[in-house]
Amino acid sequence: MSVPDTQVVVVGGGQAGLAAGYYLRRQGLDFVILDAQDTPGGAWQRTWDSLHLFSPAAYSSLPGWLMPPQEGEEYPDAGHVVSYLRDYEKRYELPIQRPVRVTGVHRDGQLLRVETDSGTWRARAVISAAGTWSRPFLPAVPGRAEFGGEQLHTVEYRRPYDFAGRRVIVVGGGNSGAQIAADLAHDTELTWVTQRPPRFLANDIDGRALFDTATARRRALDEGRTDTGGVASLGDIVAIPPVREARDRGQLTAAPMFSRLTPSGVEWADGTRAEADAIIWCTGFRPALSHLGPLQLRGRRGHIAVEGTQAMEEPRLHLLGYGDWTGPASTTLIGVGRPARQAAREISALLAAEAT
Repeated sequence: MSVPDTQVVVVGGGQAGLAAGYYLRRQGLDFVILDAQDTPGGAWQRTWDSLHLFSPAAYSSLPGWLMPPQEGEEYPDAGHVVSYLRDYEKRYELPIQRPVRVTGVHRDGQLLRVETDSGTWRARAVISAAGTWSRPFLPAVPGRAEFGGEQLHTVEYRRPYDFAGRRVIVVGGGNSGAQIAADLAHDTELTWVTQRPPRFLANDIDGRALFDTATARRRALDEGRTDTGGVASLGDIVAIPPVREARDRGQLTAAPMFSRLTPSGVEWADGTRAEADAIIWCTGFRPALSHLGPLQLRGRRGHIAVEGTQAMEEPRLHLLGYGDWTGPASTTLIGVGRPARQAAREISALLAAEAT
């Protein structure tokens, strides 16, 4: 099935796609947002039950509309974010079609052809905002296939009740690892494993400070000044209340990374072993870029070279919300607005230049 040509196709209807839609509308462009999910909310509708934002609602907002506060919560939970994103779509009447899974973006003369499981769109520009949540990363640890217990990634974890009374190993020293370890600290025999000793940020640092720090680093780099180190210079783990409480009770003492899995658990290099019924891999994600494969733009590290958000080898393509390489703090609600505005402005300028 073919559909009418449009000026811009946005791939992904999560927070990055919505921010892009907001600014494309302000530029007066004709666009459509294609979302693979069945319902609004992006990746937030697939998180664990206890997940909360790092920042108050007012500091976790998309462009144009502050997130309303959640009653009784300083830091809103994931369900509140899903409701906000759903209402944001309605508020700005964004043209979203779902579920539509994009299978490939191809060059087609002066246009880009977007193939999907629901038809074909042709556009003068494409914004890829598919994120990372659909591409969980599992490290190649020896013996992983031999382990006889349950293995799951962050994306599959939901609640501590599912593991009550069991021996659980949580792998990962970032925010997800710390939050899930804290979630499980009461009802399981927990072992938390990290590549390096965990670095907790100061108790008063939340998403507001992290966004300001990331923005300051990007500004320094753009101006040729000394690299400030950004968020990484402060630490790895935001000490939100549940994490802080578990840490202060001594329940978040991390063991170093093990060297291999055994049929019944894990083993360290010195021969020490730990038995486990389940292992939860909080080991991050990779960018969802397979739909851009036909354009042949990916480098050796798997990223696409960009200047700002624009692909350097295909100026009709912008990437949004994949990480700092597509805009400082662009994976956050508050951080995605600035690069989304930049992408919309550059696309508008490109289309205007083509029309002259």
